[in-house]
Amino acid sequence: MDVGSRIEALPVMPAADVSALAWMMPLLEAVTPQAVAQAVNAALHGLPGFRGMSMLWGLDAREAPSIEPPQSIAQGHLVDDIELAREALGDEVPRLLHGSRPRLAIPLPRSEAVVLVDLDSPRHVQPFLDGAAGRLHVIDQRLRSALEIVALHGTMARLEHSEQVQRALFAISDLAGSDRDMPDLLKGIHAIVGTLMYAENFFIVGLDAEHDMIRFLYFVDVEDPLPEDVRFSEREGTLTWYLLHDGKALRGDSEQLARQASGPVRNVGTDSYDWLGVPMVRDGEVRGAVVVQSYQPGIAYSAEDEALLEFVGSHILTALDRKRNQDDLERSVQQRTLELADANRGLQLEVVERKRAERLQAALFQIAQLATADITEEAFYGSIHDVVGKLLNAKNFFIALLSDDHRQLAFPYFVDELQTNHPARPLGRSLSEYVLRHARPLLVDDRKQVEALIEQGEIEIAPDTTGPAAKSWLGVPLVLGEEAFGLVAVQSYEPSIVYGPADQELLGFVASQIANSLNRRHAAQIQQQAYAHLEERVQERTHELRKEIHERERIQDQLEHEVLHDALTGLPNRSHLRGRIERVLARLRESPHRRCGLLYLDVDRFKVINDSLGHLAGDEVLKEVARRLQECVREPDLVARLSGDEFAILLEDVDVPATAIKVAQRVLDAIGVPMQIAGKTLEPSASVGIAVGNDHYHNADELLRDADTALYRAKATGRKRYELFDETLQRSAIDVLAMEGELREALQNDRFVPHFQPIVRLDDGGLVGHEALLRWVHPVRGLLGPPDFLQVAEDSGSIEAIDWRMFELSCTLATRFPEDTYMSINVAPRHFRGDDFDVRLLAVVRDSGLAPSRLLIEVTEGSLLDNPVRVRATLDRLQAQGVGAALDDFGTGYSSLSYLHTFPLRMLKIDRTFVAALGEEGKDNSALVIAAVLALARALGMGVVAEGIESTEQRQALLALGCEFGQGHLFGRPAPIEHWLD
Repeated sequence: MDVGSRIEALPVMPAADVSALAWMMPLLEAVTPQAVAQAVNAALHGLPGFRGMSMLWGLDAREAPSIEPPQSIAQGHLVDDIELAREALGDEVPRLLHGSRPRLAIPLPRSEAVVLVDLDSPRHVQPFLDGAAGRLHVIDQRLRSALEIVALHGTMARLEHSEQVQRALFAISDLAGSDRDMPDLLKGIHAIVGTLMYAENFFIVGLDAEHDMIRFLYFVDVEDPLPEDVRFSEREGTLTWYLLHDGKALRGDSEQLARQASGPVRNVGTDSYDWLGVPMVRDGEVRGAVVVQSYQPGIAYSAEDEALLEFVGSHILTALDRKRNQDDLERSVQQRTLELADANRGLQLEVVERKRAERLQAALFQIAQLATADITEEAFYGSIHDVVGKLLNAKNFFIALLSDDHRQLAFPYFVDELQTNHPARPLGRSLSEYVLRHARPLLVDDRKQVEALIEQGEIEIAPDTTGPAAKSWLGVPLVLGEEAFGLVAVQSYEPSIVYGPADQELLGFVASQIANSLNRRHAAQIQQQAYAHLEERVQERTHELRKEIHERERIQDQLEHEVLHDALTGLPNRSHLRGRIERVLARLRESPHRRCGLLYLDVDRFKVINDSLGHLAGDEVLKEVARRLQECVREPDLVARLSGDEFAILLEDVDVPATAIKVAQRVLDAIGVPMQIAGKTLEPSASVGIAVGNDHYHNADELLRDADTALYRAKATGRKRYELFDETLQRSAIDVLAMEGELREALQNDRFVPHFQPIVRLDDGGLVGHEALLRWVHPVRGLLGPPDFLQVAEDSGSIEAIDWRMFELSCTLATRFPEDTYMSINVAPRHFRGDDFDVRLLAVVRDSGLAPSRLLIEVTEGSLLDNPVRVRATLDRLQAQGVGAALDDFGTGYSSLSYLHTFPLRMLKIDRTFVAALGEEGKDNSALVIAAVLALARALGMGVVAEGIESTEQRQALLALGCEFGQGHLFGRPAPIEHWLD
């Protein structure tokens, strides 16, 4: 069942007998979706048939949507409810699911949510929608704001987490560059990791590929003891083995890990609930791994944890390399000491060598510390020069680096006693390029070596080379991996200072440290730049979020204003007016002698303005009316727009009814002033209903009801006037309500019946058909015709059901008439406003057994002009199935020849007003009109029926004009079918 078409037609107002603030204020105060759901539950409570509700949001996400309150939905129906909600949200109309109790899904398209409402029975669907329609827009807006606030808080939380991660990464980086011993350093890293993820079980392994060993460098676990170092091949098939063998991270539970591993997994130790391991890789070689694991259900690791652990692993490798270099240096020094001792070069030489080794070790330590020192690049190179100068003669010292494109050689540091500077230059074939090209040291201490290199084509001496040649030159490459990216060199211009193999070895040790230091320093600079950019981005995003929060608060204030004001005119709306009336009535109850006045008005024939000039022009009229109304009142009186062209004026203090009447007359005069709209001069008018409020009124709805009743009387008595409410009007309104109830009862008890009036040939009186006419068999008032109840039926909305019951009965009864006759039924314009009228009518004809060719539908000229394209298409489809169409009351409407020939009409019916004037003195124009209609019909191939023939003279006059068919009291009054079959 699709009931969504009714929501757009309802006025934006709450139907429950409570004030707007009673349900609206809790909703506006709610800042979470859950709080909004509770406020909605309270707002809908008490509406017709309401038993309970649930609210679903996040329906466009893949995961299950949020449901509030969850206990209100039975577990077995959850999937059906979600599917129903998604269908309703996709079509943007409510949907009804019948079960043990009807459940209604109402979409909230702005917040992409749905309200599921349990009702007592299907008959409560429409009353509930009527009552809830005014609240759905406010609920939708408020839920959307609450969801946006929740998303905003989530973003702030993620930014705070990012700042925490940033501080931890800085701490890990500083710790990796410190001088702490390895166990203490790894323990510190473990403590920092534990602040960012669950790391109660944490271990680090190193891979010694040369000896096929896995070494446990650090191990903390609540379930398993520290394992011993084990051969790599013995752990084949374990998760740690796959980490080290494949060099790829693994993360997840046992099933996920089994899918990620490149082969079958062999468990060692206690099985964990979730496991995360990342390999430590340097220069494409797996050097070890870092692992965390959880034995507790519910604790799992994310991709963010994996990225963090990779960062930790890289710094652990840096610390291990530094430690390894230190150990290698100590072993080298020890080996060198032993060699000096074995050579028996004397105790003094051994002491000197030891001191030199100590100086070398200290120098290398200083270079390693410089890599992480917070100093400028120039200070870094200068400090390196100072350290090298303590080990060998380095009066002439430079460091050269290749450019990124390997086309130039730059000299970031150059100190020479004979040259002041050395700018960057293109690569050539000097001694420096030789060292870079072969990635090995070069010691040149005589001219013959240079000449030999020239003969071999290894080097070239540029002809424009200036300056003295060095007596001794020593260069050592700076290597990363297997590629040289620069060199460090010393040179001497004095014959007495010559470098030897020991100096080459010493400078080689220094060069390796300089290479590592430059690489780490470069990486640290990139990292600092990244962190600085991240911090700047965090600050920018924080500023943006603050602006967004301020904007949200502004939007919320605007929403509160929009909830209580009309968007077109800016006037207070019905909800605002009701709140003010409630406050005024409360004051009247405290001061019974005081009075208030309520003027309820609408613009006369406003629909004609909309239909003629368009809705934009209609909006301009409404805005101008609103402006004029505001000029008619004073503070604290209130002008409000209720809906469409309906307005109200609340006069808070009225001494006597005459005061309200004066304001009403002032309003009528103001609105009646001509206005220029869309190039047209309009002279609008209004009808006003007045109700004077006192302490007898209990709520705003009662005062609005009485003012509306007075307005209805003003419109019924000629418009452009005012009416003051009294008890007589109230009784009339009650009579209308009573008749509405009687109409519903008549429908249920099938008290509407068709009466038939014959249509005959005028020449011989032969029967050609019947027209079916509506009658109500009232249990008290007897037989009633349409004028007695039609307006009430149309206003109450029951007329369409009455029409369709008439169609069914008429078609069924018509099968009893002779087969060579037809039957006509009257079809109101409202039936052509839908696309399925012809489908429903043909179904009725088919079910009754009546041949479609025996049915003729009578339409008015207003029906044809209401929506010509749609009406023409409907009549074409009916004609294709044999059902004809007749134009009723021709000559009383627009009578436009420009459209008449475009519709598939079988017959024209001349209105009774022309027939009644036939033969009357001074009304010869009627005969001329009828003659013209007959000529037009013959030209278009249509038949003509004259209505309202009551005398033989009229019959003879019509025959003389050439009219073939007619109906009227002369041939028979409308009567039940039994009358015509006897």
